Amino acid sequence: MMALLMAVLFAVGTATAAEECKNRGTLDEMYCDENMDLVADTPKNEEDWKDPKTLVFTYTPVEDPAVYKDAFADFQKYLEKATGKRVIYYTVQSNAAEVEAMRSGRLHIAGFSTGPTGFAVNLAGYVPIAVKGYPDGFQGYNLILVTKKDSGIKTMEDIKGKRVAHTSASSNSGNLAPRAIFPQHGIIPDKDYTVVYSGKHDQSILGVAHGDYDAAPVASDVFYRMADAGRINADDFNIIFTSPKFPTSSFGYAHNLNPELVKKIVDAFYSYRFTPAMQETFGQADRFYPVTYQKDWKVIRDIAESTGTSYNQAGLKKMAEKDAAKAAKKKAQKQ
Repeated sequence: MMALLMAVLFAVGTATAAEECKNRGTLDEMYCDENMDLVADTPKNEEDWKDPKTLVFTYTPVEDPAVYKDAFADFQKYLEKATGKRVIYYTVQSNAAEVEAMRSGRLHIAGFSTGPTGFAVNLAGYVPIAVKGYPDGFQGYNLILVTKKDSGIKTMEDIKGKRVAHTSASSNSGNLAPRAIFPQHGIIPDKDYTVVYSGKHDQSILGVAHGDYDAAPVASDVFYRMADAGRINADDFNIIFTSPKFPTSSFGYAHNLNPELVKKIVDAFYSYRFTPAMQETFGQADRFYPVTYQKDWKVIRDIAESTGTSYNQAGLKKMAEKDAAKAAKKKAQKQ
């Protein structure tokens, strides 16, 4: 199954790849970046533009995918009205699967987690245009390091020799940022503490609560959403480290959509206002705030570079293999 997925993912031979391209930068050979904005250009040939009757939308599998299918139901209706097309929600189970779905043309509009956004841009022709936000700016989040309140762990120094849950290899706050930032505070992951991958942010947090892990670096927005939903009691935890603010999950579209359709999609994102239920789900954010990958993802790209993470085929293959291994382990535990 994995071999088939990767074969489809990295297949070459599309019309886009055959185009003469003056600049690709870090993009896969399927794409071009002649305007130097770090994302794939719209194909030069109109026959390569896609204008599907049904648009497929999804959101990153950060937590329970079913939660977000319901959360975006009203926005899907808004997209349908704005584009004049049917919009369906496609549930994905891993970051690698989400990238593959857009690269293969099965996914047209999506929200990608902060870290995997780079893979989607370079390997799937994804064009980020927005993050959740407010009238005066985008909604950010921090890497926070959480411990159980009665664990006796109160400082970064105290996690030496402990079992610490990172989320997944591609996660920004759950893995890449800790590997880039913690050494600045005298703590080196895998050397000063044992890294155990939990799979998701909520699993890291619940694992700390249940005593499975001694600590966990996680996204602050996930932590506080879980507290607001009653899934955890925030008072049961200590937060012993907080990083500078990062952008949250990006939203955008596939680069090869018809430009007229793209304009309708972009206008829909920027004009839509969240329902009260969405605001409650997404930390009181009330809109999609405009961003660019070139400017607003620079800090994320810098973290990836400092940790040796490359947004290329090899990097995605590693992420896919880790996703598959975790899924197999989870399946085995249920049997």
